[in-house]
Parts: sequence; C-alpha cells; structure tokens
Amino acid sequence: MGSTGTVLRELRGAQKSAKGVSLYSRYVNRPAGRFLAAGAYRAGLTPNQVTLVSALFTYTALAVVALVEPSWTLGLLVYAALAIGFAFDSADGQLARLTGRGGPDGEWLDHVVDCGKLVLVHIAVLISFYRFGELSSDAWLLLPLGFQLAAVVTFCAGLLREKLGKATVAGAPTASPVSRVRAVALLPADYGVFCLVFLLLGAPGAFRAGYAVLAVVHTLFLAAFLTKWFRELRALRPG
Repeated sequence: MGSTGTVLRELRGAQKSAKGVSLYSRYVNRPAGRFLAAGAYRAGLTPNQVTLVSALFTYTALAVVALVEPSWTLGLLVYAALAIGFAFDSADGQLARLTGRGGPDGEWLDHVVDCGKLVLVHIAVLISFYRFGELSSDAWLLLPLGFQLAAVVTFCAGLLREKLGKATVAGAPTASPVSRVRAVALLPADYGVFCLVFLLLGAPGAFRAGYAVLAVVHTLFLAAFLTKWFRELRALRPG
C-alpha cells in the first residue's frame, strides 16, 4: 500500500472528465473526495462501503432537518454533513477507479443512494415547513413537491440520456474542450451549491426565499436540459 501522497497522485490521474461539470464539483467536491478516497484506501474500505458512508452523513442530516427545530447551529451542522456526504459520493467512484473494484453493483448502489437523497431532501424540507415554518399560506407546502419533481426528473432523464447515448454510439470518440463558461453556468444546478441554502435555516424567511429561488432555477435548468437531451438523442436515430 503506497503512501498517501502516492495514492493522491494516482487518484489525480484517474479523474473523470471535467466536461459538463460545474466549478464547485471540479474545484471543491472532487478534490475533497480525492482526499477522502485516499483515506478510505488507506483504511481498506471498499467503494461500496464509501457509498454507504456517504448515505449515512446525508440521510442523517436530512432526518435532522425534518425532526429538529431550525436554528443557525442546526443549519451549519446540516450543511457540513451534506457537504461531507457529497464529497464521499465523489470518493466512492474515485476509489473504484483507483482499485479497479468498481462494477455494476457499485454503480447501482451509488444511483440508488443518489435517487433517495434527491427525494428525501425535499421531503425533509416539506416536513420542516409544516412543523416549524409558521407559513403565511399552505401554498408554501407545494414548493418542495415541485422542486422534488424537477430534481428527480432531471436526475432520471440525465441517466437515461447517458445510457441511451452510450448504447447508440458505443466506442465513438467524444473529445471536446472543457468550457469554463459552461462550468460557471452550471453552478446554480450543482447539488453542492444547493446545500448552501441550509446555512439559512436560522432565518426561516430567508431560507424559504433562497429555497424558492433555487426551485425556479432548477426548473429552468430542467426545461433546458430536456430540450437539449431530446435533440441529442433524436440526432442519434439510425438513417
């Protein structure tokens, strides 16, 4: 087993492409995941175990959002747990590429955990609104449901685009330059950026406003992504 420095260098060389990745994931989450992957490698953990660690941090934080009255301290703790969970979500894939121990089971488990996260985060906000929000209108309870719809459809449609695209053009070269403008534009849709809104839990009105803004932004991104992916898949039709 090599030194931590050697492992980090190997992980750096086994990174996925930065194409289509926001600046947060590229410069914050992936580097953090790299250090966690190196630590997991030194500890002898498997990629699937790292995925479960990610789920533990994330799901615990979401349970706390639903069950504990909001405060500034709670917001800080929730954000920290979600950010750590997201970094471990990057670490499992990096560890799998480093060790060659990845497989369909690991990819399946990772997607199941991610899907559960996208559903539960908005359920947790809905419960928090209902229990602690002192809402001016019950219409606020519809906001997490709409946000959840946008998030889940984006996630599922993106997976299908990736799988159907690979199946149609397997082996085709896809080299293209990484766009920094696109990396900046994708920041509002990045899960790591979304997690920042929980720092506002101590100010319920500000949290609702920030959450509502992100819901609108994610819905606009969904419309743009669906249009783009549909056109790309349609262009892959044979003949």
